Amino acid sequence: MNAPAPAQPLLDLSSPDFLRDPYPIYAKLRAADPVHRLPLGFLVLSRHQDITAVLRDKRFGKTFAERMELRNGPRIMEEPAFRSMSKWMMWVNPPDHTRLRGLVTKAFAARRIEDMRARIQHVVDETIDRLQPQGSADLIADFAFALPVGVICDMLGIPPEDAHLFLEAVQNIAKVLDPVTLTREQIDEANGHFATMADYFERLFDLRRRDARADLTSELIHAEEDGNKLSKEELTANIIQFFSAGHETSVNLIGNGLLALHRHPDQLRLLRDDPTLVGNAVEELLRYDSPVQAAGRDANEDADIAGRPVAKGEAIVCLLGAGNRDPEAHGEPDRLDITRKNIRHLSFGGGPHYCIGAQLARIEAEVAMASLLTRLPGLTLESLDAPQWRPNFVIRGLQSLPARW
Repeated sequence: MNAPAPAQPLLDLSSPDFLRDPYPIYAKLRAADPVHRLPLGFLVLSRHQDITAVLRDKRFGKTFAERMELRNGPRIMEEPAFRSMSKWMMWVNPPDHTRLRGLVTKAFAARRIEDMRARIQHVVDETIDRLQPQGSADLIADFAFALPVGVICDMLGIPPEDAHLFLEAVQNIAKVLDPVTLTREQIDEANGHFATMADYFERLFDLRRRDARADLTSELIHAEEDGNKLSKEELTANIIQFFSAGHETSVNLIGNGLLALHRHPDQLRLLRDDPTLVGNAVEELLRYDSPVQAAGRDANEDADIAGRPVAKGEAIVCLLGAGNRDPEAHGEPDRLDITRKNIRHLSFGGGPHYCIGAQLARIEAEVAMASLLTRLPGLTLESLDAPQWRPNFVIRGLQSLPARW
């Protein structure tokens, strides 16, 4: 008698099919085992209500070091890149998180971000002016990259001509966030990129200490010097975080959103006919194909999730993309509907770690999409059936998006 074939895992984070389209697999996971344990030991949540509860519950926090050590061994935190990342505001818990977030809240206040809309429109218009005569472009490399880079450089006080120094590093960071074991080569690559960025920002900090400007870097430096509020290591780590997060989310929101609209020509036509729908369209596009697919939490004490015991110290992966497509939260979740009411997507996380740059990402996407559809009415995409996705799970985005007009 032949031995039974081994059961296929419900979730294979490295599968090309999964990376290309995770949503059918999410649906199977929600139905079969919504609180699922991966071989690495992580608990994986795929239902909207469970994810929402965990993100808001103070019993679940962030422990970057333990999470990295779980899949890469205890010595991973001796590596410079990962030691620095452990200081990112997005990875720390109160009281450090409260202190760090308080230092940057003013820079991301709603009115201040809304005031940047004109600057964002200017960057978009300049980019389209440059591209329009060509008749074709890669909307990721030639358009989507340009916008958040210009805006975050403005906010941080980085000269725009220096932005190219960070782009490869930012893409590398997206790789190391995936819940997989890293190779020595990947660790060395991350350390190299970190060293490049850290060296640059050390020199920028020296300049801003001598010549403060109206930028976020200067504000954080003054906070550091006012009395033990921000350590030198925290300062470097969080400036790198702002550049990385401010870039990745917006690029992939624009790219994923443009692809989804062109795959649904009725919705594309609706938005072209009524540009006032763009705000709601961006919310629906965030729900439909989130640029951030997962958020990590850890149990700070013994707890339970949906009646299942969770021991203190256990690691949890909240599948934001799966929660966004949960039929219990959104009717017909696999249908793109830019007029959808009561959109409750999880794409910016939740609770105290809700994305501080959410409003900035929304405005960038609104301006980018409205301007493209208005100024390039004949725009068509060339790879609707087989687009090139980046080989990352947590940060979901396209490698390229060739278009003509």
